[in-house]
Amino acid sequence: MKRVSIFIFCFLTSPLAFSWGFYAHQRINRLAIFTLPPEMARFYKKHLVYLMENSVNPDKRRYAVVGEAARHYLDVEAYGDSVWVKPYWKEAVAFWGEDTLNAHGIVPWQIQRMKYQLTAAFKEHHTSRILKLSAELGHYIADGNVPLHTTRNYNGQLTGQEGIHAFWESRLPELYAERYDFFVGPAEYVRSPAQRAWANVKQAHHCLDSLFLLETQLTQELGVTRKYSIEERGATHQKTYSRDFSERYHQALNHQVEKQMRASIKMIGDFWYTCWIDAGQPDLNTLQELSEQDKKSEDQEKRSWLQRLLGIRPEE
Repeated sequence: MKRVSIFIFCFLTSPLAFSWGFYAHQRINRLAIFTLPPEMARFYKKHLVYLMENSVNPDKRRYAVVGEAARHYLDVEAYGDSVWVKPYWKEAVAFWGEDTLNAHGIVPWQIQRMKYQLTAAFKEHHTSRILKLSAELGHYIADGNVPLHTTRNYNGQLTGQEGIHAFWESRLPELYAERYDFFVGPAEYVRSPAQRAWANVKQAHHCLDSLFLLETQLTQELGVTRKYSIEERGATHQKTYSRDFSERYHQALNHQVEKQMRASIKMIGDFWYTCWIDAGQPDLNTLQELSEQDKKSEDQEKRSWLQRLLGIRPEE
């Protein structure tokens, strides 16, 4: 019982998959709030903690919910150049088939789907759905701006660069985000959510060549012994990329991680704002508070992911 309880705590408080990482996803959602106009900002700031904490829910359920994993990435190589001219779900399904899409990733289509869901939630004045969908739309948008979410070689496993995924999107932000300029200006209306989703994924994909090449060059220059170090993390010691290697790689990338985080922040704010505009600009200050039943339902949903993942009975 004790071991299960500990696992439940870890599962509910830590992402279990490749993503921007706990720190970056939370920070990206938080900063997106400050791009919103006053009519939205009061409501979103009031629920800032919720929007941060729940930004990682899609990662927590990706091993427990069928179809979830494909929503986080797009293997561009699997689709070829035609992927850039099939921006809408129905035509993509007609061209490739739904099984192929779910096998190779659907993140730009998932962003579009959630845009329409959030718009509907605003129209319905549904507080819990507005918050849930806002937090999770932020997650998928941020994932779509990660270069390594746009390739089969997502962790450098095909090029002998295993570990580069967490290095790029977790280690570097944790070390250097305090240096980044996150002022991206006010949220703006998105006239074509589909085109915007695809444009950001395409821009992220174009970062891959330098991302891999610079890591290879730096490894050859410094050697493996200087590439890694052992650092204390809580009560454990973990092997990680050394601070020297991280600093040099960070400088060589020329603000690449910062630019992709900025793109995520701006895009999330723009999409939240667009959903609100398309819903008729409802007065968010009149929305009901999250009820205890809402909170209980969310907690039960999160526990159900764990139950499905482990195949345990609810009382365990």
